Amino acid sequence: MTPELEDYILDHIDPEPDNLKKLARDVNVYLLYPRMCSGHLQGRILKMLTTMIAPRRVLELGTYAGYSALSIAEGLRDDARLHTIEIDDEMEDFIRQRFNESPYGHRITLHIGNAVDIIPSLGDEPWDMIFIDANKRSYVDYYRMLLPRLRPGGYILADNTLWDGKVTDPQHNHDAQTRGIMEFNDLIASDPAVERVILPLRDGLTIIRKKQ
Repeated sequence: MTPELEDYILDHIDPEPDNLKKLARDVNVYLLYPRMCSGHLQGRILKMLTTMIAPRRVLELGTYAGYSALSIAEGLRDDARLHTIEIDDEMEDFIRQRFNESPYGHRITLHIGNAVDIIPSLGDEPWDMIFIDANKRSYVDYYRMLLPRLRPGGYILADNTLWDGKVTDPQHNHDAQTRGIMEFNDLIASDPAVERVILPLRDGLTIIRKKQ
């Protein structure tokens, strides 16, 4: 996508909320790897998908700065809740401050630690929607752990599934993160238990629906 086309899209979709605009600025000023932040377009898509799905219980793997969590929370009903897990404990103060500044932060519970350890502690009630944006090497493990915990008709949204186009470049097959994404994509494509579609948004967003 050209910068001109991206600017055109941003000019013709819902505006970025002020608190998320400030968060995006803070990410670029204070944090490493600002490209990991979801940003205006993906944030509005996450909010829209959440509103459409109307989940009551949502899980996010990989909070980073909290932009995607706040976008999802904005689309939730007030009686719904999002549990988000971030492995980097140095991010906790930054994230909590942004959640506290948001009118939707009360819908979010932040967990700091390894998702594999934390997920079993969150109860046996099935998830309605799951957003995966964590360690690319572990996408297959996350999927195998979480699909049985997803309600029939529920959704998994997986980010970065085109991985800068490296998934089609054999020169990058040796890279562990690229291999992780490719194995995940192959697994999803062959799984009869789900429906799936990949959106060529930013770095690729896969929408997965668990069949009834």
